[in-house]
Amino acid sequence: MEKKAISIIALDPRAARSYGRDVEGLFGEVADVSVFSVMDGSAMGMLPHADLFAASTDAFGSPEELARHVPIDSQTMAVQASFRWQELRRLKELPAGSRVLFVNMTETMAREAIAQLEQFGITHVHWIPFYPGAELPGDVHIAVTPDEMRYVPEEIETKIDVGQRACTSGMMIEIALRLGLEHLLETEKFQTYFQSIATSNYSFDQMFARSIRLESQFHILMETLEDGVVGVNERGEVFACNRHAEEITRTSADLVMGKPASQVFPYLPFSKCLQERERLPAKIIRLNGINVSAEVVPVMRQRACIGAFAILQRFNDVEARQSQLRNQLLHKGYRAKYGFEDVIGESDAIQKAKEVLRRMAVSESPILLIGETGTGKELFAHAVHRASRRRNGPFVAINVAAFPENLLESELFGYEEGAFTGAKKGGRLGLLEISHQGTLFLDEVEGMSPALQVKLLRVLQEREIMRVGGTSIIPIDVRIVAATNESLERKVAEGTFRRDLYYRLSTLPIVIPPLSERGDDLFLILEQFQKELGGSFRLTPQVRGFLKSYSWPGNIRELRNVVEYFLYTGHDPITMEDLPPTVFHRAPQAPIRQLPETPQQPPSDVFRFVLEQLYQASEARQPIGRERLLQLARDAFVPTSQQEIRSILAQMADQGLVRVSRGRGGSQLTPEGRQLYETGRI
Repeated sequence: MEKKAISIIALDPRAARSYGRDVEGLFGEVADVSVFSVMDGSAMGMLPHADLFAASTDAFGSPEELARHVPIDSQTMAVQASFRWQELRRLKELPAGSRVLFVNMTETMAREAIAQLEQFGITHVHWIPFYPGAELPGDVHIAVTPDEMRYVPEEIETKIDVGQRACTSGMMIEIALRLGLEHLLETEKFQTYFQSIATSNYSFDQMFARSIRLESQFHILMETLEDGVVGVNERGEVFACNRHAEEITRTSADLVMGKPASQVFPYLPFSKCLQERERLPAKIIRLNGINVSAEVVPVMRQRACIGAFAILQRFNDVEARQSQLRNQLLHKGYRAKYGFEDVIGESDAIQKAKEVLRRMAVSESPILLIGETGTGKELFAHAVHRASRRRNGPFVAINVAAFPENLLESELFGYEEGAFTGAKKGGRLGLLEISHQGTLFLDEVEGMSPALQVKLLRVLQEREIMRVGGTSIIPIDVRIVAATNESLERKVAEGTFRRDLYYRLSTLPIVIPPLSERGDDLFLILEQFQKELGGSFRLTPQVRGFLKSYSWPGNIRELRNVVEYFLYTGHDPITMEDLPPTVFHRAPQAPIRQLPETPQQPPSDVFRFVLEQLYQASEARQPIGRERLLQLARDAFVPTSQQEIRSILAQMADQGLVRVSRGRGGSQLTPEGRQLYETGRI
């Protein structure tokens, strides 16, 4: 909001600065305050433009004189000054019956101040006005002055300076009202100031403060309502028009305030409502090309009609509100919690996935997230919703595999009352219905039964549902984001997943990379988990190397478990001895089986060791890499080198005993390799 401009004008420059400080203290954040004085000449001539000029009564001789110094049509008001309560308490301590000078610049100013002091009850002393040129009366030993010590006679024994008088609370209220800043009046800063300034208008101040609070509360209520509201008084004049009413009627509140509603809103039956003093039920009117529901309600007080309100609702607003209620009020609300900024990682694989999904998010087509368990597919589903045009709608997630078929159907499609034994009275909305104008995330969609696959296909094709036990068709607008950690193509080939549904769901397929393909992202995510879990530890280079080469079958979910395990070891740094058994279990060494030896090339001890480790990894259904094999050999005190292990793996691959993957995919025993270990012969 652009700052206002306030100009303070006084006769004396010190008084002008004092008043300016008072105003600056309360309005400085929203207004620029300038001060001018007649005595120093700064107030002479035409003053710069300001939104409000406040001049003391002694500055100019008359309002006409003031008008010659301010721009035409400027707002002007009088500076009103008063004493502070703490200074009045000092004056109450003066000896009763004392003769006391009140010293000021002019006789008028001195007498005005004395009158104000007596109005505040300081009547136990005899006040004598004193000013430059006045004759000093005899037998006076006390003088009081509002910061005008220069005019106090030197022979006076007791001199009391009560300081410049402060701007009254009434003046501050008037400034706020004139500049449209009345919302400031209820702030703690204003309330504290008001309590410090002496006033004789206690009842008025209390009533005014109460009216300000009520007006503020009314304004807040009007702007909070999601309906358009227009209010008229008993004469049919508009006194209220909230923002939504402005939008619906395409008019400005400033232009209609105080005008007859019959002129500015002729389509609203205010006159009929005021005459009949009864509620006029909602009727449909065509307004600016849209259908609007308009209802008019009278305001009654002691059998008298003192006004009326019109409530306006656009039809599309009503529909949107019903959708919000369905998921916020009835079902506690469903909202996406994460965005793409919450996906941690700098690897090429994850950056590419985020870039592609951002582009996919703006479409309305179904998305299929493909990835191993624990790769964060649901997090990406949240991010897709928040990046889509449906971001303000509900986001609902359900794990399909977690529900039996009959329960999953009622969860997705809802049910009518009495649809089955134990059905909730009144029925229940399904997640598809709750997701209206939003996104439904189906995790592990491969677990859906064939019967439900048919019903989901209809949702995607027809965009309508029927509740369990119901007979009516309910149109819905839902975007589906599905996720799977299995090959849906294989499921289709096996006949357990419908081909037509597969093609519907996989309109926009994307593979979420596993943790093993994300390089150093592993350590960024690990650091984030440390922060979330409130702990800290360091990793030895050996552990960092092991974690980077580890296959992470549980992906990010497994990594979080490992971080939590490290925190509970109480060790820092983390060494190989601190690895959890689920990641690196040192099983007792099984006896090495006799392998068939040929006269040409008998297998070495290293060959036997590598074959055994490959077999144990095969039993755990995990590949194993060269670095891991080398580390295991060192831990078992088997002398070897990386080059020797590479050669042995190449030899095994040539014999068909092992499949060696590129990169970090590791090596896996073939059925022939397992047979060699188990039987000692191929």
